[in-house]
Amino acid sequence: MKPINSHEAPNAIGPYSQAIRTGNLLYCSGQTPLDTVSMKIKTDDIESQTLQVINNLKTVLSEAGLTLSDVVKTNVFLSDMGNFKRMNVVYAECFGTHKPARSTVAVKGLPYNALIEIECIAEINTN
Repeated sequence: MKPINSHEAPNAIGPYSQAIRTGNLLYCSGQTPLDTVSMKIKTDDIESQTLQVINNLKTVLSEAGLTLSDVVKTNVFLSDMGNFKRMNVVYAECFGTHKPARSTVAVKGLPYNALIEIECIAEINTN
């Protein structure tokens, strides 16, 4: 196993790595909409927070030489399922025609009162 951490993504807010590579898989820890520099959430709408989360994931994936196209599974955590449709629009725009498997659940609360957190698993092409 090899930890992956990017200085361009928000620091982990606990005792964990941003991602772990094992074999040909990269397991990315959940990303919240924290701004990398301020380590704060700068917006309060689901669209902007979703975009920030996906950009944070892209940064971690990039550190491992991957892109969103390499993602095989995401888990989306929403603080309110009422945000599902608006989150889904941004999510679809970011992933384009690539449609990884996904679960979406509502949770009681997220760090820093975020509206969304996303974690993912990506495949490392060894060809």
